[in-house]
Amino acid sequence: MVPPAPQGRPGPGLKVTQVKSSIGTKPKHRGTLRALGLRGIGQTNTLPDRPEIRGMLARVPHLVKIEEIS
Repeated sequence: MVPPAPQGRPGPGLKVTQVKSSIGTKPKHRGTLRALGLRGIGQTNTLPDRPEIRGMLARVPHLVKIEEIS
């Protein structure tokens, strides 16, 4: 049996903030921003630090600011 996840302490994550507009960018870049939960300049989302998320961020480093949180 799998033990339950610890409560009150989420794992390490990434705080992602959109700093540039997606207007004029490629459709794949706009889709990646939407998948990251970002809809406009200044919007922030906290995401888990996983390879899938890191790969998405690698596609749009010129549009976002990334901070690691623990």
